[in-house]
Amino acid sequence: MASRHAAGTAAGQITGELEAYLRSVNPWWEGRPGRLLPPYRRWAFGTLERKLDTAVAPIVVLRGARQVGKTTLQEQLIDCLLRERGIAPRRIFRIQFDEIPSLRGLSDPVLGLARWFESQVLGATLNEAAHAGQPAYVFFDEVQNVADWAAQLKALVDHHTVRVLVTGSSALRIGAASDSLAGRVTSLEIGTLLLREIAGLRLGGEIGTWLPDNGLSPLLDADCWRGLSAHAEQHRELRDQSFKAFSAAGGYPLVHAHPELPWPELADQLNETVIRRVIQHDLRLGERGRRRDPQLLEEVFRLACRYAGQTPGQGVLVAELQHVLQANLGWQRVRSYLQLLDGALLVKLVRPLELRLKRAKGYPKLCLADLGLRASWLEEVVPLDPAALAQAAHLGDLAGHLAESAVGSFLAGLPHLDLAHFPERATEPEVDFVLTIGERRIPLEVKYRRRIDPHRDTVGLRSFLERTHYNAPFGVLVTMLEGVTVPDPRIVPISLRSLLLMR
Repeated sequence: MASRHAAGTAAGQITGELEAYLRSVNPWWEGRPGRLLPPYRRWAFGTLERKLDTAVAPIVVLRGARQVGKTTLQEQLIDCLLRERGIAPRRIFRIQFDEIPSLRGLSDPVLGLARWFESQVLGATLNEAAHAGQPAYVFFDEVQNVADWAAQLKALVDHHTVRVLVTGSSALRIGAASDSLAGRVTSLEIGTLLLREIAGLRLGGEIGTWLPDNGLSPLLDADCWRGLSAHAEQHRELRDQSFKAFSAAGGYPLVHAHPELPWPELADQLNETVIRRVIQHDLRLGERGRRRDPQLLEEVFRLACRYAGQTPGQGVLVAELQHVLQANLGWQRVRSYLQLLDGALLVKLVRPLELRLKRAKGYPKLCLADLGLRASWLEEVVPLDPAALAQAAHLGDLAGHLAESAVGSFLAGLPHLDLAHFPERATEPEVDFVLTIGERRIPLEVKYRRRIDPHRDTVGLRSFLERTHYNAPFGVLVTMLEGVTVPDPRIVPISLRSLLLMR
């Protein structure tokens, strides 16, 4: 009786305007179709479906930058539940919090809306439905826009049996809240399109994944990397066409879903719906409601684009910002804004390697979440495709930095991988990236040029391998072209376009 009364009270708090909105975005309750969805399903679809089915944790969190397809994945899952699984429409509730009308007057929106759903749609409490073998599915999109959402979700799943999928585009807010939801959450991060997804979405081809979903241990075997090269060569034509498309425009789904549109139009769309949306909306408020400086955020992101794949120091970044903005800025503020962009999943900050509990020395390496963002924001396309780059040889050095950025962003997206870079030290040369898996480390160097010097271009790898305390079984050399050979058997060459087919 008490729960019915609570549900009725919650229903009373829902205004007519809000109820009309909720019913419009859940059209299946009235037997009506949702919006027309793209038929292509991203790699995360099967993983999310499995996580919802197994219910190892009551809450599944899907995290990713804006416009990478989180909302589409939610809607595709709902469509699958309705059409392929035969789930009753009344058992599915979806709310998009970055579009919802005002929630003023509705205390604890997550809990209040869940109670309204129980009384007005489900026709039972969440627990009653679960005991009847018909558990409800609740989908919260951009949940980080709700104050105290984590505490409300915790209360919801602690006292009700329900399957919840939430999405968010802020790693900082989603990640921080995950601590209070420990034991109740399983997470998944999705980036822009993988190379094999570009092949599927844009070209209608199919390339299977190479790295299995059950961990990173295969990467500790040099034969796994050699096998990846062979796997990529089996799909040479499709791989090369996909890489050419990636080279020209990056990996955002909207770019490859509309290949007929000119790049300037797509670039404007990326700037408005991704970069400016993050800077002017997602990051506009700081602690205690203090507004952040959008102009400084824009300029910090611009510098991240200019120095992508590099490790600019404090002096470089602060001096350039002071010159552009004509303001007295400190490093702490600049660093905090870089971390905000990292938290918004626009930039990946790859930290310097820490060893033996010693404090890391050096600055983070700046890797963009996607090279399409650089091309759109700076209005400059720098191709990575070897044929296109041959026609613009003056861009060779810059392309090398962007190749390094692409590698860093790709590796940072591998679940559970500990990624760092190794700065130059007094007696040791730098190494672009170091992959730590368990107790072992794999150094990886990017040399994106047509001619490889087997000795000069492997100095950093060999130095790292020769120091036994780093516990490195072999090293990886990422190149522009296939067919590179290195006489040192401890070093495995692989082209960038083949590396990107790992997932």
